[in-house]
Amino acid sequence: MSQFWLYFKVGLNHVLDIHAYDHVMFLIALMVPYAFKDWKRVFLLVTLFTVGHTLSLLLSVYGVVYIKPTLVEFLIPITILVTALFHLFTAGKSSKSESISFVAIITLFFGIIHGLGFSNYFKTILPGKASDKLLPLLEFALGIETAQIIVVFIVLILAYIVQTFFRFSKRDWALVMSAFIIGVVLPMIIESEIWS
Repeated sequence: MSQFWLYFKVGLNHVLDIHAYDHVMFLIALMVPYAFKDWKRVFLLVTLFTVGHTLSLLLSVYGVVYIKPTLVEFLIPITILVTALFHLFTAGKSSKSESISFVAIITLFFGIIHGLGFSNYFKTILPGKASDKLLPLLEFALGIETAQIIVVFIVLILAYIVQTFFRFSKRDWALVMSAFIIGVVLPMIIESEIWS
């Protein structure tokens, strides 16, 4: 049980780490157009992101996939930017007309990219034999999923407060938050090591 909590907490801290806010920024960008009534769609997207994240860790840990860390660190803010731009340009449009399959596939793919960003560190904390790696990976994934649900819940509460008490329209909320996220990630892209 102590091993479960160890890897569960690593997953929890991976998302909630204030110094590694890219994960939280992606979740905020992803959740901008949604409200509590969309909980099924929200849960599906969050879970797909975790599945992608876990899949890339699995492939990396077992040596199937390797991508240069510099490239991954560049791609992570790109995924956040693309998500924020998508919601900036679709703000105010009905989410019912939006194709969940398109957003789901993109979310899964972006989860894979984000997982690759953590794979090198994760490989250093895993036990040696291949058979010993699967359970810690699943425990870590459970920590990730729990942390993501916490973040999403906070974002949805904040959206509810802003839209209910401060009378922001859903469209205005999506525009302001998307613009804020774009403003945060653009410097990350500009300052990326990939340019040097």
